[in-house]
Amino acid sequence: MVSSPSFDLRRPRLVERHRKLHGRRLDHEERTRKKAAREGHKQSENAQNLRGLRAKLYAKQRHAQKIQMRKAIKQHEERNVKGAPAEKEPSEAVPAYLLDRANPTTAKALSSQIKNKRAEKAARFSVPIPKVRGISEEELFKVYVMGPVVESAEREVVLTPTFVGPDFTRRPVKYERFIRPMGLRYKKANVTHPTLNVTVQLPILGVKKNPSNPLYTQLGVLTKGTIIEVNVSDLGIVTASGKIAWGRYAQITNNPEVCLC
Repeated sequence: MVSSPSFDLRRPRLVERHRKLHGRRLDHEERTRKKAAREGHKQSENAQNLRGLRAKLYAKQRHAQKIQMRKAIKQHEERNVKGAPAEKEPSEAVPAYLLDRANPTTAKALSSQIKNKRAEKAARFSVPIPKVRGISEEELFKVYVMGPVVESAEREVVLTPTFVGPDFTRRPVKYERFIRPMGLRYKKANVTHPTLNVTVQLPILGVKKNPSNPLYTQLGVLTKGTIIEVNVSDLGIVTASGKIAWGRYAQITNNPEVCLC
């Protein structure tokens, strides 16, 4: 006699009871956010790798989801479209020149709360200096010849401040292409908080982007307009979920090579 597999019907209740007694994991929100962010990659992988009947069923499911999404987008776009109000049939005769005339009404606009959220989201990516003067390689590097004058022995010395990180190790001299002097390596930056109007000295975590050249970003060159990441854990800044913020982006608004001390 073949017995059917047994299922533990108490498991959902036990999980719920354990959650009430001990709570969730400390990184539950972060894991949930990352799982939701991976859904797009998972759907793309399934669409490419599924075969046969499973592929047909999955394509049908995705088709239905896309139809619903397009309907929602269309409804959202129609909220700001002007249209004629649904009026009742006139009780009296209307002249011919008034038949096509209607009083247009504006659909309900987005609430002020949503508009404020969009403005705040756009303000997060605004920088103090939107346009930066480009720096040429002739102005930034200086050719340094080591030993006999051969092409392979040429090195380029960076003439501006740089950030290399705490675990930086120089490459062997034979393979080293760029030289970043010790005296021009920065580890901290004076950052001004735009809301609190206070200036504090914070450790630099890394160089996010140097708008002059992608090579400068890779080398960690600090010039005017460079976006860096600083450690703000000592300031006590808290995120929306209640966690202490670790890193925040900041933009260099002066010329670091002029402010050497």
